[in-house]
Amino acid sequence: MIIKHMKYALVLLILFLCVASAHAQEIRIDGSSTVYPITLSVAEDFSIENPAVDVSVAFSGTGGGFKKFCAGETQISDASRIVKGSELEECAENGIDVIEIPVAFDALTVVVNPENDWATCMTVDELNSLWQPESSVVTWRDIRPEWPDEEITLFAPGVDSGTFDYFTEAIVGEGGSSRTDFFPSEDDTVLVQGVEGDINGLAYFGFAYFIEEGQALRSVAIDDGNGCVEPSTANIENGSYAPLARPLFIYVSAGAADDDEAIQEFVEFYLSEDARPFIAETGYALLDSVAYALALERFNDRVTGSPFLAAQGSGKTVIEVLSGSGQ
Repeated sequence: MIIKHMKYALVLLILFLCVASAHAQEIRIDGSSTVYPITLSVAEDFSIENPAVDVSVAFSGTGGGFKKFCAGETQISDASRIVKGSELEECAENGIDVIEIPVAFDALTVVVNPENDWATCMTVDELNSLWQPESSVVTWRDIRPEWPDEEITLFAPGVDSGTFDYFTEAIVGEGGSSRTDFFPSEDDTVLVQGVEGDINGLAYFGFAYFIEEGQALRSVAIDDGNGCVEPSTANIENGSYAPLARPLFIYVSAGAADDDEAIQEFVEFYLSEDARPFIAETGYALLDSVAYALALERFNDRVTGSPFLAAQGSGKTVIEVLSGSGQ
């Protein structure tokens, strides 16, 4: 009799687990390694309050993330650049309407080994000469005659990275245009380790990864013609760190948000005041509270497309883009 009851209880347990599994909710997120620390931190806290929701966060680069997103493999895509028109078209062809949501500001940071005591500041023109296709710059002395006659070891994000696209657009003048003799990786920690281990190393990546490393790396101040400016949260917010300050985004499938209440709740939490400490802890700069409110309004109204793509090069602020003002 006891065995019979045990078998009955086991059957009930299996049925319960099957029903629970059938009702389990899953949010799949991929994309930018720059935005990854923010989304992961937000997802971890969200999961504590919503244990029935499985939030998976990965990174394959902004471009790689959009490929998965437009194929319907993910519902949310992290991006360290504005979505491209071709990516919007690909999503549309697959029946995916895209909602664009800015979540933070980043200072794309040029870093060197801490033992490098010469390259404390570089001009935009010097970075251009270093990174442009067919560049003849090989040694530090090729940049400035007083710098060492030592070969520079270059590390950079891979070509699927939004950071790669943004840097080449801002510094070289054309997105995706770059010299090719560098060590690429979609994983920013690999770039960090490369520079840490090489006195002649130089790389660029998101500000959060630089902050995380503390004294293991040294940032290079950037001179865009108005003097040398260090990357910092304050300099991102006041606009003085140019031209390497940029907004960071998540892109959400409107259809997925309509079909799954968990996605609606996750995005609401992402844009709430409760989530802002997680953004600040990564080292990225917060948007104005008005910007988060406008982004949430657009999300709730399911306003699709990319206002930032339409406003690219206009000089509009995030609030102006989201509100449609500043024409």
